[in-house]
Amino acid sequence: MSEQTLVLGQAIGLESTAFTFAERVGYLKKFGGHSQSFSTLQAGMQYFDVPGLGYVAYMRKWGSTFVLSDPVCAPENFGDILEQFHKRYPNASYVQVSKPVVDFMHLRFGLYGTQFGSESRIDLGKWALSGKKKQILRTALNQAEKCGITVQERFSDDHTREISEAWIRTRKCKSNEIRFLIRPMEMEYRENERRFYAYQGGKAVGFVYFDPIYQNNEIISYVPNISRANANFRQGIFYTLMAHAMEAFKAEGIPYLDLGLIPLSLDSATEHQESPLLKRILHGLYNRGNFLYNFKGLEFTKSRFRGNNFKTYCCHKRGIPVLEFLAMFKLTQVL
Repeated sequence: MSEQTLVLGQAIGLESTAFTFAERVGYLKKFGGHSQSFSTLQAGMQYFDVPGLGYVAYMRKWGSTFVLSDPVCAPENFGDILEQFHKRYPNASYVQVSKPVVDFMHLRFGLYGTQFGSESRIDLGKWALSGKKKQILRTALNQAEKCGITVQERFSDDHTREISEAWIRTRKCKSNEIRFLIRPMEMEYRENERRFYAYQGGKAVGFVYFDPIYQNNEIISYVPNISRANANFRQGIFYTLMAHAMEAFKAEGIPYLDLGLIPLSLDSATEHQESPLLKRILHGLYNRGNFLYNFKGLEFTKSRFRGNNFKTYCCHKRGIPVLEFLAMFKLTQVL
């Protein structure tokens, strides 16, 4: 049986219920309200499709199965589709999922649901650059203006690979790109993706790609899933690009702007369904692992926008899922 064949109830032979690509996009546009719903269409994903409900997107590595984001279906159907998926993959782990998914998987199957990080959403109707707490944004914008930085929305590549490779060389982790948790820079499916470029002296020096977030076939938000900048303007260009894009989205009547995952930005309290030991390990990694990844810097940067934060979780069967974490790390590496 293929990975995309689902058998409901008794055996029904080899009848395939896998969606066509157009059908999957249809479910995305109707139910893709998670910040990573668009990323479920990245290359290498496998799908568990349930006609009439939606789909679960996952990848496999070293015998482990990893689900990305909430199921792409109506929230009231999370339980139905997760019940069926769990019967097929009882040892799967779930990454960057919401509290309703955690509650169902914990109560129904006894899985842990440990906070993996935070996300942040900005109400664009109330968005403004004024206020003492946004001084750093205004300073960055003023610096960019003095340096002759301008921003344009473009629909074609403009030195993206050159900028990206130069940016990667400045990172603590210098692998070319990662996948799964962050969708690849180039995706075959790009409908409603938005690209904003920063220019200095007519040359592109930074960019941000925004992915759409949907509800009932309407775009309700965008999320910056890919951002790169010339190392000389690490802060100023990102803030400038974001501010320009947010004003554009606000003028179009888009209600929100999501900032995406803030990894290891954790609540100090431990919830009843969390793994206490794993939570302590993640706290320790945040505090002492900045040589591996700039957790604190990313949290600081996104906090400057003063969005409304909420938790995101991982669901796992074992209290300390060491093998699963190693497999997921390997999974994220681009082949």
